[in-house]
Amino acid sequence: MKLTENLTDTSYNLLKHILKDMQRVAVAYSGGVDSTLLLHAASEALGNAAIAITALSATTPRQEYSDAAAFTRNAGIRHIVVETHELSIPEFIQNPPDRCYVCKKHRYAALITEACQQGYAIIADGENLDDANDYRPGSRAARELGVYSPLRDAGFTKKHIRRISEMLGLYTWNKPALACLASRIPFRSPITPEKLMQIDAAETFLRGLGLSGQIRVRHFGDTARIEVDVADIVQMIDADIRNRTVHFFKEHGFTHVLLDMEGYQMGKLNSLSSRNDDYVQKPDDSSATICG
Repeated sequence: MKLTENLTDTSYNLLKHILKDMQRVAVAYSGGVDSTLLLHAASEALGNAAIAITALSATTPRQEYSDAAAFTRNAGIRHIVVETHELSIPEFIQNPPDRCYVCKKHRYAALITEACQQGYAIIADGENLDDANDYRPGSRAARELGVYSPLRDAGFTKKHIRRISEMLGLYTWNKPALACLASRIPFRSPITPEKLMQIDAAETFLRGLGLSGQIRVRHFGDTARIEVDVADIVQMIDADIRNRTVHFFKEHGFTHVLLDMEGYQMGKLNSLSSRNDDYVQKPDDSSATICG
């Protein structure tokens, strides 16, 4: 359903106004709920002066990249893909509590370099007000590198983003969040290509079962701990689904397959991170600029 004048949300108008003031913007585009609304608004506000730029690496869920490519193609939005190589960074592989800071610093630096070469001095991400409620050291990296967050600046929460996305007819309005595959691996357990492939294959399999909500496969060595929305737990314990799941997971290297009866909770592995003794909050350089 397309927004009419009567349905136009004031914060959506504010968002487009913020974007229009940027004149030219590269949207750091993952294909998820937040960045899809941001990219749509940027395209409405700036036309061809808005582009999508996506970081692609071994930590990217296959489904997320596929969705991003399909959306930009169907919308006629220019889409630049930059391959990043987090697994070449020893500090990232070690998986410290500020892993996301290390990753985002590398990713955004690569996106900024490419965007500047393409003539775009402003990069915007999909951070919103709710992101302040989770442990997100990656947000600090974005601020230090001068990345803008128009959704946050316009006062958007996740619930608000989904509501406006539905009104606009964006397919992402009820899309479950996927997030970086490395977020399924507990801190200090090394990140390897093999673990990331196991996680991606396992979550792709579970989505193929028709589960409608969030899905996470937490990687604990030879043990996989499955988190799904509480409403989907009944489906997971169906005898046929359970047997197929156990068989698939064991074929892909897991010895034990557990179902978390508490259900999915955002950032469950992060809950103690902000209190970790060796995590040090580094100063925020909000005056940083890009393109030299």
